[in-house]
Amino acid sequence: MKFHRDQYLELMTSAAAPRQMFIELFGPLVGLEDEWRAQGATEDEINLTAFDWDYVPIVDFGGHPLPRGPGPVTLEDTPEKLVQRDFLGRTLMLLKKTATHALPMNFPVRNMDDWRRVKPFYEFAPDRINWDEVAAAQKAREQGALIRAYMPGAFDMPRDLMGEEIACLAYYEQPELVADIMATLLDTTRRVLEPISRVLKIDQLSVHEDFAGKSGPLVGPRQIEEHFRPYYRALWEPLAERGARIFQMDTDGNVNAVIPALLDCGITCIYPMEPAAGMDMVELRRQYGNRLMMLGGIDKFCLLQDKAAIRRELEYKLQPLMRTGGVAFGIDHQIPNGTSLENYRYYVDLGREILGLPPRDSSRRGWERMGM
Repeated sequence: MKFHRDQYLELMTSAAAPRQMFIELFGPLVGLEDEWRAQGATEDEINLTAFDWDYVPIVDFGGHPLPRGPGPVTLEDTPEKLVQRDFLGRTLMLLKKTATHALPMNFPVRNMDDWRRVKPFYEFAPDRINWDEVAAAQKAREQGALIRAYMPGAFDMPRDLMGEEIACLAYYEQPELVADIMATLLDTTRRVLEPISRVLKIDQLSVHEDFAGKSGPLVGPRQIEEHFRPYYRALWEPLAERGARIFQMDTDGNVNAVIPALLDCGITCIYPMEPAAGMDMVELRRQYGNRLMMLGGIDKFCLLQDKAAIRRELEYKLQPLMRTGGVAFGIDHQIPNGTSLENYRYYVDLGREILGLPPRDSSRRGWERMGM
């Protein structure tokens, strides 16, 4: 079912949820489509429209605060892999048969001098605002789309520049480098957001971080307080004053230890809430109530087991405690390879039944990713 922006905002920000939302965040992993075709899937099942997922149309705000530069140079392109060099000088490798994202093999920044060389790619210029896109976003909003602004991540950007190890050490060994990176990101993003938000009502601010693994976050409450909080709040508070309702963070891994610090930064929503990394959305609801909105949260690995395991997971995650607003239910990342078509159909139909939703109607033929 296609949600109107107002329906979605009411669900996520109000304890009086008129209708639950059952979503697919990202879609299948590479290779699953071929598995399903071999099992007799229809093309509407392959593209997921047959499953009648709930979604709200999301339109970006017309600003471009992320780093930018010339397009990549291809170094190698085979059936197995694609190797490119980007404008920052990083070598990126994509394994075509197993991955959807290219991984950097090296990083351009180790110190302040390195950062100064690439800093122009992060600085503000007037053409970072596309006023035609802003006007198109306004029209989409009038038709019920959710308007999303986005900002560079406080850890995501230093990690892209330095790699995880040097980025983590930089908080202690090169605090002036981290401070200058954050000041640049803040200046550029604020100068993009400020004029747009005066003419376009932004509903959601989104940030991609991915700063945690199964054992916990790569930064602690102290680093979040010192480096994330001033940056986050300087961008979020003016938007909230102008009507923005959701400040959403995308991060995998176990962030339990830093959720209070993130809430203090202004974050209102976190996804995808990976159970395999120790994120239990039911326990989080008990601990934080509706202060913390969530997307995802259903263990994707239950789809690889039997129907009894799928039922146990759904009955636990979709229990009445969770159906009081602030949650859009879905598996916690892409649909894993090895998921049988039969299991996926069962998962969709049982989830709808537990949530009290009508049987899926494939004639609606709509679906959009809810994740960044």
